[in-house]
Order: sequence, then C-alpha cells, then structure tokens
Amino acid sequence: RAMIGRRRAGAMADLGLRLRAVTDNISGAAARRPPELPAVAPRLVAVGKTKPASLMIEAYDHGQRHFGENYVQELVEKASDSQILSLCPEIKWHFIGHLQKNNVNKLMATPNLFMIETIDSIKLADKVNVSWQKKQAAGRLKVMVQVNTSEEDSKHGMSAADTLGTVNHIVDHCPGLEFVGLMTIGRYGYDLSEGPNPDFQVLAA
Repeated sequence: RAMIGRRRAGAMADLGLRLRAVTDNISGAAARRPPELPAVAPRLVAVGKTKPASLMIEAYDHGQRHFGENYVQELVEKASDSQILSLCPEIKWHFIGHLQKNNVNKLMATPNLFMIETIDSIKLADKVNVSWQKKQAAGRLKVMVQVNTSEEDSKHGMSAADTLGTVNHIVDHCPGLEFVGLMTIGRYGYDLSEGPNPDFQVLAA
C-alpha cells in the first residue's frame, strides 16, 4: 500500500510538472507576440477525451480550472461525476466538438458548463439560446463561433464570409448567449518557418 501511495504521489507530481511546462510555454509565446496585437491573456483548456475523471481531479489539484471535451455524452458523464462535483467546485467545462442540434438539450444539462466553442450556424445558435434560457441559468452562456479558415471539407465551421452575420445575430437576437470570440483549427502540419499560419491570420483580419 505504501508503494502504491508513493507511485500515485509521483504521478501527481509528474502531472504537475508537465502542466507547469505547458503553461510556461504559453506565457513565453504570449510575451513574444507583436506589440500591435491585443494583450489578451491566453487560456489553457485541458482536453480529457478518454482520460479518467481521476486525472481531471489531479490536474484540478495542480491549479487547472478549464477542461474540454469533444463529445456530449462524455462531457455530461464527467461533469456529473460525483467526485468531480465534490472535489472540483470551481471547474469550468468547455464543449469543443461538433454539436448537432439534437444533442443541444442534453448538453445544457451539463453541470458547470462554461462555454461552447463550436457554434457554426445561426440555427444552432438559436437552438442553444432557447435551450439555455429554458434552463433559467443565472448568467449568459459563453459561446465562440467556429470558422473553417482552411476551407477543408473534413473540418466543421462556417466560411469566413458568413461569420460576421452569425456573430451579429448572436449579439442582437440571442439574449441567453454571450459571444466571446472566434475559434478555428487550421490546417494540420503547417510549416511555421514560412511565417504565421494564414489560417489563424484570417481571424485577426
């Protein structure tokens, strides 16, 4: 039992070191950005995917507060885990996967749901807005609009040309939602030696 305890303590310390290394790299990159860009503090969202709830709790114990999941069912199950609810009162969940309209109501039942990062149509925004208002939550639900800047068929998101209209619709016609920004994935494998990734530059244009 003592051996198991030491191994667990070592694993937690290792997770803490890796988490600190990531946050230090993010801070360093932010410090090197051009001065003409907005000085917005970057946020690390730890994506759990198939990892167990116990690992989420360990990361939380090391100071991580924002967590993300790609699938509605997995997010609902982890966010509803009794240990996470008990031990992680300040946890904030992000939904980062493709959201189908028939899963919106299920997603709205997620405890401590903080943000949906993948709004990709006006119809989806309207559905989320209505469902969130029916929940009678204390505040507005934060949302990001997903843009397919690389124009790849394998990726979800709206075209850059349609983005402004969707953002304006959310701001003007979705009182239950708070628009907080744009999200894109970008083309995989871009060579940064060629300069800034144009898929991300589009969002700043």
